[in-house]
Amino acid sequence: MKANNTALAEEMAGIKKFSWAKVIKRFQDRLGEFIKNRLAFLGLIIVLLVLVVASLAPWIEIHDPLQQRISSRLQTPNWEHFFGTDHLGRDVWARIVHGARIALMVGIIAVGIGIVFGVPLGAIAGYYRGRIDEVIMRFMDAFLAFPPILLALAVVAMLGSSLGNTMIAIGVVYIPRFARVARGSVLAEREKEYVEASKMVGEANLSILFRQILPNTLSPMIVQATVFIAYAILTEAALSFLGLGIQPPNPSWGSMLNEARMFIESDPYLAIVPGLAISFTVLGFNLLGDGLRDILDPRLAER
Repeated sequence: MKANNTALAEEMAGIKKFSWAKVIKRFQDRLGEFIKNRLAFLGLIIVLLVLVVASLAPWIEIHDPLQQRISSRLQTPNWEHFFGTDHLGRDVWARIVHGARIALMVGIIAVGIGIVFGVPLGAIAGYYRGRIDEVIMRFMDAFLAFPPILLALAVVAMLGSSLGNTMIAIGVVYIPRFARVARGSVLAEREKEYVEASKMVGEANLSILFRQILPNTLSPMIVQATVFIAYAILTEAALSFLGLGIQPPNPSWGSMLNEARMFIESDPYLAIVPGLAISFTVLGFNLLGDGLRDILDPRLAER
């Protein structure tokens, strides 16, 4: 009888065990609908375009983004300088494509920091509940009490202005946000039958949490990560615009906007080009996130 109960429990525990094959199959089943979703497909095209431009920056830059040519300063767009030159004679096109590399690097690494530290904390809080949940989430709430840009400014002020510190500062902003997403997802999963069945067969709590529950919460994590990359790019641009992010002469879209303020009336293209780069990149990630939600959300897949 005991053996039968164990076998039944093991069978129940396998009901919702994570499987990449299931994820890939669901993605393939929903891929056609994703392509038919024009806005989501547009977001994918924009993101891929930005990734290609950033990857090929050393080969398509034409001019050195850091080289100053005072004799060529403030040129309007022409065949030699596609987007013109800035007040120091630097090629705006070259600075835009290299700025794309910095923007994507900051966005991806900052969100990675948020995932690495935020998801385990939120998962542990949601699974164990009680005092552990209270301590962790009240600590997260203390961070959430600050506006994102203000918290990032505070961290940068403590660490100093640099590329690495900017990524850390933005990553700190997203730790509590990922913790809340992870906690909510784990709370929904921990009450399901496969979790109880895993406990019946004697599987350890941490094993249940990290090997079974967390993989089954990947869908909302992926969607949130895509959207948060867009917000991280915006935050980096804001910090650089204020002079606390990527430091000159490194090309950053935010610092390019800051430098263009003095020439907004005489040479508006200096502000329009990086502004459009930020807008389209953020729009692309947001649209892509909506499309991924439609594909990866199992509740939508069952309709």
